[in-house]
Amino acid sequence: MVFATLHLGWDLGLVSFFFLAGTIGYLAAVERVIPYLRAWLPSTKEWGLYGVYFVLTMLGGGLAQLLVVAVVGLISPTDPALPLGVEIPLALLLGSLASYLVHRVEHTNTWLWRLHGVHHVPEKVNVGNNGVNHIVDIVLAQGVVQSSLALVGFSQQSVFVVGIFVIAQGYFVHANIDVRIGWLNYVLASPEQHRLHHSTVVAEAGHFSSDLSIWDRAFGSFTWRPGRAPAAVGLSVPDSFPATDAVIASMLHPWRSNKPVEPSA
Repeated sequence: MVFATLHLGWDLGLVSFFFLAGTIGYLAAVERVIPYLRAWLPSTKEWGLYGVYFVLTMLGGGLAQLLVVAVVGLISPTDPALPLGVEIPLALLLGSLASYLVHRVEHTNTWLWRLHGVHHVPEKVNVGNNGVNHIVDIVLAQGVVQSSLALVGFSQQSVFVVGIFVIAQGYFVHANIDVRIGWLNYVLASPEQHRLHHSTVVAEAGHFSSDLSIWDRAFGSFTWRPGRAPAAVGLSVPDSFPATDAVIASMLHPWRSNKPVEPSA
């Protein structure tokens, strides 16, 4: 698909959207066949709720990203300066590093945690609640990563390929599926690791990479070992955020909460 898109000139935005829909559908089906925990499978009501978050994130994030997309289009060259076989791995490394750093700061900065903490409210981890996010959190995170690639001068083709990989990995690591990737955990992020990231125990949370786990190993936030699993997932201080079903309250929370909200790490 990626090869066809680049060589046949298909619309990058449309391809990304349909790839996203296909990825969610496929992983949701696999969750039903080989779930890690059946208790983590979304109910019909939860799927409806996740859909609301997904639509709000797509609409709000899309509108807010218009400026970022325009900047990327202006800065990123149409044709790659290097062969795509060289440029894509370099773009992936830089984009992954930028994503890791932004994510880690979101867990250590009090105000950014007010945004990002919305994602950690659910007490289960599955492909559906990967889309439970604060709109501003999505805009900031995606904006920094895309802008970093554009400012370095990576081509639009490279940014597209990296985006496709990040989409697939982002939903894969959240999938409630009973899979183990063995030694690849030391290179790639996986559901095994990301469940720990959602742990209520801050000391084992770590794992701020959702694509390449090499940055967690490089910066000391890699806590996974074979067979390790969180006792529970969610917030370490459960009442510090509105419940996931309070969508409007969750969106307004960063600005109207009177409770002190501590970063999770």
